[in-house]
Amino acid sequence: MSKLLRTILAASAALGALAISTPSQAMSTYARQTGQACSSCHFQHYPLLNEFGRAFKAGGYTMGGKQGLIDGAGLSLPDVLNAGIVTKIRYQKSNGPTVDGTHTTNNGELQFPDELLLELGGRISENIGFQADLSLKNGGGDVVDGMKIPFIYDVAGFKAGVVPFTTAGQGSAYGFELLNTGAARGQRMVEARKTFSAQQYVGMGGTAAEGFAFVGSNSQFFANLSKWSPRSVGDSSGSPSATYFRVAATPTYGDWDLGVGLQSWSGHATNAGGASVNTKAFALDGQAQGKVGAMPLGVYLSYAKADATNGGTPNLFNSNPNAKKSANIAAELGVLPGKATVTLAYRNGDNGKAAHNGDNSWMIGGSYQIVQNVQLQLNHEMFSGSAYDGTPANGDQLTTLMLFASF
Repeated sequence: MSKLLRTILAASAALGALAISTPSQAMSTYARQTGQACSSCHFQHYPLLNEFGRAFKAGGYTMGGKQGLIDGAGLSLPDVLNAGIVTKIRYQKSNGPTVDGTHTTNNGELQFPDELLLELGGRISENIGFQADLSLKNGGGDVVDGMKIPFIYDVAGFKAGVVPFTTAGQGSAYGFELLNTGAARGQRMVEARKTFSAQQYVGMGGTAAEGFAFVGSNSQFFANLSKWSPRSVGDSSGSPSATYFRVAATPTYGDWDLGVGLQSWSGHATNAGGASVNTKAFALDGQAQGKVGAMPLGVYLSYAKADATNGGTPNLFNSNPNAKKSANIAAELGVLPGKATVTLAYRNGDNGKAAHNGDNSWMIGGSYQIVQNVQLQLNHEMFSGSAYDGTPANGDQLTTLMLFASF
C-alpha cells in the first residue's frame, strides 16, 4: 500500500473516531419539505434510494409534511420555497509522471469545491413538482446544472405523467430514473463512477440532455420513454428527435429490495455544435439491497455497449472504430450500520479503440457518515489492461478523498 493511501486511511479513521458520537441529523431540500430524516428515503447513505425514496421521486417530489400549504381553487403551494446547498470537496492523487510547469492530479489536486450547487425543489401543486440545481462555481460552465418539472397523476392504480427536463451532464435518464446503478450520473454509490457503473464508463449516463420523459410506475416497476437531444438549457439548436427507452422491475423478496432493468438509446439528434449524431447503445443493470446479519448490503451490476463509429454519422457515445463496452459489479457493506461502509467495485472494459483497448479497474474504499447529510468518502482505483501499456499520462492508480455535504 502506498504511503499516500496509508496517510489518507489514517486521517479518515481519525476523523471517524472523532465523529462517532455525533448525533445524526438531516437538513437537505426534501428533508425540509417532508420533515423526515434523510435516512427515510436513502439506503445506507445519499444518494442511494430505498423503496420509500423511489416512491417519493416517482410521485414528482410533491409529498408534503410539516410545512403549511397555500390552498385555493386550483392551487396547493407550499408556504416556503425549499432550498439547500450541495457541495463536494475532493483531494485526488494519481501516480503518473509529473511535468515541470504543470500541475495535475499526478502532483495531487485539492478541488475546493469540485461541485457547488444551489438545490431548489418540491411541490408546485398536488400533481406537479420540480427540481432545479444551479451551479455556484466560477468556471464558465452552465448555470443550470439540471432542471425538471414532473407532471404526475394517479391512473388506474399507478403513477403516470410527463417530465420536461434539461441537464448539463446527467444524461437522458435524468428525466426519470429510480435505480442506483449509475444510469444517471448522480445516482450512484461512489465517486469512482466509471469503475462503479457501465453506463458511466461507456458514456450514456453523463451527457447533456434535454427533452420530455413519458413515464409510468408503481411499487413493482417503472418505465420511461423519452424524446431528447444532447443539448442543455439555452441551446435551441435542434429538436428532441433521439429516443431513450427504460424499463425496470422493482420487486421485493423477503427483506431484499431488488431491481433489474433495460435501457435502449436509438435515433438521431443534433448536438450542441449543430452536428447530427447517432445515439446507438443499450444497457442492462440490476441491484439488490438488503441485510447480511445486522449489516446492510448493496450489490450493483451493469453492462453497457455503444456501437462503433465507422464513417458516416458519428455515435454520440463512441467515436472509436470498435464497440465500446463494459461489465461492472460493485458492493457496499455497512460495517457500522448508518455510519460506516466498505466498498468494492470491478470493471471489465473495452474502450473501442483499434489498439490498447483493454481498460479494466478495481476500486476499494469506504464511506463514513459524520451526520446523515455530511459524508467522508475514500476511493482507491487501480487500472490495468492494454490501455495502460507503457507510461500512461495519469498513471494506473487514482486515490480520491471526498467530503460531501448537503445543508
